[in-house]
Amino acid sequence: MQLFVGLGNPGAKYARNRHNIGFMALDRIAEDHGFGPWRGKFQGEIAEGLLGSEKVLLLKPGTFMNRSGQAVGEAMRFYKLDSTDVTVFHDELDLAPGKVRVKAGGGHAGHNGLRSIHDHIGAAYDRVRLGIGHPGRKELVSGYVLHDFPKADENWLDDVLRGVSDGAPALAAGDAGRFMNAVALRVAPPRSSKTTGKPEQTAPAAPEPAEHTDDRSALQRLVDKFR
Repeated sequence: MQLFVGLGNPGAKYARNRHNIGFMALDRIAEDHGFGPWRGKFQGEIAEGLLGSEKVLLLKPGTFMNRSGQAVGEAMRFYKLDSTDVTVFHDELDLAPGKVRVKAGGGHAGHNGLRSIHDHIGAAYDRVRLGIGHPGRKELVSGYVLHDFPKADENWLDDVLRGVSDGAPALAAGDAGRFMNAVALRVAPPRSSKTTGKPEQTAPAAPEPAEHTDDRSALQRLVDKFR
Protein backbone atom coordinates (compact mmCIF):
# COMPACT_ATOMS: atom_id res chain seq x y z
CA MET A 1 0.00 0.00 0.00
CA GLN A 2 1.06 3.57 -0.73
CA LEU A 3 0.21 6.51 1.53
CA PHE A 4 -0.32 9.81 -0.31
CA VAL A 5 -0.45 12.76 2.09
CA GLY A 6 -1.65 16.22 1.13
CA LEU A 7 -0.65 19.14 3.33
CA GLY A 8 -2.96 21.99 4.22
CA ASN A 9 -5.11 23.44 6.98
CA PRO A 10 -8.60 22.11 7.70
CA GLY A 11 -11.70 24.24 7.37
CA ALA A 12 -13.51 26.20 4.66
CA LYS A 13 -11.66 29.45 5.40
CA TYR A 14 -8.37 27.86 4.31
CA ALA A 15 -9.68 25.76 1.42
CA ARG A 16 -8.33 27.95 -1.42
CA ASN A 17 -5.15 29.11 0.34
CA ARG A 18 -1.81 28.62 -1.42
CA HIS A 19 -0.77 26.56 1.63
CA ASN A 20 -3.57 24.09 0.79
CA ILE A 21 -2.46 23.06 -2.67
CA GLY A 22 -1.56 19.64 -1.25
CA PHE A 23 -5.18 19.11 -0.18
CA MET A 24 -6.32 20.26 -3.62
CA ALA A 25 -4.06 17.72 -5.35
CA LEU A 26 -5.50 14.84 -3.31
CA ASP A 27 -9.07 16.01 -3.92
CA ARG A 28 -8.41 15.95 -7.67
CA ILE A 29 -6.84 12.48 -7.53
CA ALA A 30 -9.75 11.11 -5.48
CA GLU A 31 -12.33 12.55 -7.88
CA ASP A 32 -10.63 11.52 -11.11
CA HIS A 33 -9.76 7.97 -10.05
CA GLY A 34 -12.99 6.95 -8.33
CA PHE A 35 -11.75 6.74 -4.75
CA GLY A 36 -14.16 5.96 -1.95
CA PRO A 37 -15.77 8.76 0.06
CA TRP A 38 -13.69 10.82 2.45
CA ARG A 39 -14.12 9.73 6.07
CA GLY A 40 -12.62 10.78 9.38
CA LYS A 41 -9.68 8.75 10.69
CA PHE A 42 -6.10 9.22 11.91
CA GLN A 43 -6.80 12.79 13.08
CA GLY A 44 -7.74 13.71 9.54
CA GLU A 45 -9.66 12.58 6.46
CA ILE A 46 -8.87 9.49 4.40
CA ALA A 47 -10.05 8.02 1.10
CA GLU A 48 -9.08 4.62 -0.29
CA GLY A 49 -8.76 3.49 -3.88
CA LEU A 50 -6.56 2.11 -6.64
CA LEU A 51 -4.06 3.89 -8.85
CA GLY A 52 -3.28 1.39 -11.56
CA SER A 53 -2.68 -1.84 -9.69
CA GLU A 54 -1.51 -0.09 -6.50
CA LYS A 55 -3.74 0.29 -3.47
CA VAL A 56 -3.41 3.85 -2.21
CA LEU A 57 -4.62 5.62 0.92
CA LEU A 58 -5.10 9.38 0.59
CA LEU A 59 -4.69 11.33 3.84
CA LYS A 60 -5.46 14.98 4.58
CA PRO A 61 -4.31 15.69 8.16
CA GLY A 62 -6.85 17.59 10.24
CA THR A 63 -4.32 18.72 12.83
CA PHE A 64 -3.32 21.99 11.13
CA MET A 65 -0.11 22.31 9.17
CA ASN A 66 2.44 22.44 11.99
CA ARG A 67 1.18 19.16 13.48
CA SER A 68 0.70 17.17 10.27
CA GLY A 69 3.18 14.51 11.34
CA GLN A 70 0.84 13.23 14.04
CA ALA A 71 -1.74 12.03 11.52
CA VAL A 72 0.91 10.64 9.15
CA GLY A 73 2.64 8.69 11.91
CA GLU A 74 -0.65 7.26 13.14
CA ALA A 75 -1.65 6.04 9.66
CA MET A 76 1.78 4.52 9.07
CA ARG A 77 1.70 2.58 12.32
CA PHE A 78 -1.83 1.29 11.69
CA TYR A 79 -0.96 -0.07 8.24
CA LYS A 80 2.61 -1.07 9.19
CA LEU A 81 4.09 1.06 6.43
CA ASP A 82 7.65 2.30 6.01
CA SER A 83 8.44 5.96 5.47
CA THR A 84 9.46 5.05 1.89
CA ASP A 85 5.81 4.14 1.25
CA VAL A 86 4.81 7.76 1.92
CA THR A 87 4.55 10.56 -0.65
CA VAL A 88 3.75 14.07 0.58
CA PHE A 89 2.19 16.71 -1.70
CA HIS A 90 3.00 20.23 -0.50
CA ASP A 91 3.33 23.87 -1.50
CA GLU A 92 6.84 24.98 -2.46
CA LEU A 93 7.93 28.62 -2.19
CA ASP A 94 11.22 27.97 -4.00
CA LEU A 95 9.51 26.89 -7.23
CA ALA A 96 7.77 29.25 -9.63
CA PRO A 97 3.97 28.96 -9.86
CA GLY A 98 3.04 25.99 -12.02
CA LYS A 99 6.35 24.16 -11.59
CA VAL A 100 6.30 20.64 -10.13
CA ARG A 101 9.20 18.55 -8.89
CA VAL A 102 9.54 15.11 -7.29
CA LYS A 103 12.06 14.63 -4.52
CA ALA A 104 13.12 11.61 -2.44
CA GLY A 105 14.16 12.43 1.12
CA GLY A 106 16.03 15.57 2.10
CA GLY A 107 15.45 18.46 4.47
CA HIS A 108 12.26 20.32 5.29
CA ALA A 109 13.56 23.78 4.24
CA GLY A 110 11.58 25.44 7.04
CA HIS A 111 8.19 24.15 5.85
CA ASN A 112 6.17 23.63 9.03
CA GLY A 113 4.24 20.65 7.70
CA LEU A 114 7.37 18.86 6.53
CA ARG A 115 9.14 19.72 9.78
CA SER A 116 6.37 17.98 11.73
CA ILE A 117 6.50 14.92 9.47
CA HIS A 118 10.28 14.75 9.92
CA ASP A 119 9.77 14.74 13.68
CA HIS A 120 7.34 11.80 13.51
CA ILE A 121 8.60 9.53 10.71
CA GLY A 122 12.06 10.80 9.73
CA ALA A 123 13.18 12.24 6.41
CA ALA A 124 13.08 9.17 4.14
CA TYR A 125 9.79 9.86 2.40
CA ASP A 126 9.03 11.17 -1.08
CA ARG A 127 7.68 14.62 -1.83
CA VAL A 128 5.81 16.21 -4.72
CA ARG A 129 6.78 19.88 -4.57
CA LEU A 130 4.05 22.10 -6.03
CA GLY A 131 5.40 25.53 -6.89
CA ILE A 132 3.51 28.59 -5.65
CA GLY A 133 6.29 31.19 -5.99
CA HIS A 134 7.78 33.46 -3.33
CA PRO A 135 6.46 36.87 -2.27
CA GLY A 136 9.97 38.29 -2.34
CA ARG A 137 10.64 38.96 1.34
CA LYS A 138 10.74 36.53 4.27
CA GLU A 139 8.41 38.62 6.42
CA LEU A 140 5.70 38.38 3.75
CA VAL A 141 5.69 34.58 3.56
CA SER A 142 3.10 33.85 6.25
CA GLY A 143 0.47 36.16 4.78
CA TYR A 144 1.28 34.96 1.27
CA VAL A 145 0.80 31.24 1.88
CA LEU A 146 -2.36 31.85 3.94
CA HIS A 147 -3.92 33.90 1.16
CA ASP A 148 -6.21 32.44 -1.51
CA PHE A 149 -4.95 31.86 -5.03
CA PRO A 150 -6.04 34.86 -7.13
CA LYS A 151 -8.32 34.36 -10.11
CA ALA A 152 -5.39 35.05 -12.42
CA ASP A 153 -3.79 31.79 -11.19
CA GLU A 154 -6.81 29.57 -11.84
CA ASN A 155 -5.77 28.34 -15.29
CA TRP A 156 -2.27 27.19 -14.40
CA LEU A 157 -3.47 25.82 -11.05
CA ASP A 158 -6.10 23.68 -12.77
CA ASP A 159 -3.52 22.43 -15.28
CA VAL A 160 -1.13 21.44 -12.49
CA LEU A 161 -3.77 19.62 -10.46
CA ARG A 162 -5.04 17.73 -13.51
CA GLY A 163 -1.48 16.85 -14.51
CA VAL A 164 -0.72 15.53 -11.03
CA SER A 165 -3.88 13.43 -11.18
CA ASP A 166 -3.04 12.13 -14.67
CA GLY A 167 0.38 11.03 -13.46
CA ALA A 168 -0.70 9.64 -10.09
CA PRO A 169 -0.78 5.97 -11.24
CA ALA A 170 2.81 6.29 -12.48
CA LEU A 171 3.84 7.90 -9.21
CA ALA A 172 2.26 5.06 -7.21
CA ALA A 173 4.18 2.59 -9.38
CA GLY A 174 7.46 4.38 -8.61
CA ASP A 175 7.92 5.90 -12.07
CA ALA A 176 8.69 9.54 -11.34
CA GLY A 177 9.71 10.23 -14.94
CA ARG A 178 6.36 9.15 -16.35
CA PHE A 179 4.62 11.16 -13.65
CA MET A 180 6.52 14.30 -14.64
CA ASN A 181 5.71 13.69 -18.32
CA ALA A 182 2.01 13.59 -17.47
CA VAL A 183 2.28 16.89 -15.63
CA ALA A 184 4.19 18.46 -18.52
CA LEU A 185 1.52 17.43 -21.03
CA ARG A 186 -1.02 19.46 -19.04
CA VAL A 187 1.15 22.42 -18.10
CA ALA A 188 3.08 22.80 -21.38
CA PRO A 189 1.34 20.72 -24.08
CA PRO A 190 3.09 20.41 -27.45
CA ARG A 191 1.96 22.93 -30.02
CA SER A 192 -0.55 21.58 -32.51
CA SER A 193 0.39 21.69 -36.19
CA LYS A 194 -1.47 24.20 -38.31
CA THR A 195 -1.06 22.18 -41.53
CA THR A 196 -4.26 20.79 -43.05
CA GLY A 197 -2.76 17.80 -44.81
CA LYS A 198 -3.45 19.34 -48.25
CA PRO A 199 -0.53 19.87 -50.62
CA GLU A 200 0.88 23.34 -50.43
CA GLN A 201 -0.55 25.66 -53.06
CA THR A 202 1.95 27.91 -54.83
CA ALA A 203 1.44 30.67 -57.36
CA PRO A 204 2.37 29.69 -60.94
CA ALA A 205 5.74 30.95 -62.01
CA ALA A 206 5.74 33.98 -64.30
CA PRO A 207 6.56 33.05 -67.91
CA GLU A 208 10.09 33.87 -68.93
CA PRO A 209 10.36 36.66 -71.56
CA ALA A 210 10.86 35.44 -75.09
CA GLU A 211 14.39 35.81 -76.38
CA HIS A 212 14.72 38.72 -78.91
CA THR A 213 16.80 38.19 -82.04
CA ASP A 214 18.60 41.28 -83.41
CA ASP A 215 18.83 40.89 -87.22
CA ARG A 216 20.32 44.32 -87.95
CA SER A 217 23.65 44.57 -89.77
CA ALA A 218 26.73 45.65 -87.84
CA LEU A 219 26.75 48.98 -89.69
CA GLN A 220 23.07 49.60 -88.91
CA ARG A 221 23.63 48.85 -85.20
CA LEU A 222 26.53 51.34 -85.15
CA VAL A 223 24.40 54.03 -86.82
CA ASP A 224 21.49 53.42 -84.41
CA LYS A 225 23.84 53.70 -81.43
CA PHE A 226 24.73 57.31 -82.28
CA ARG A 227 21.25 58.53 -83.12
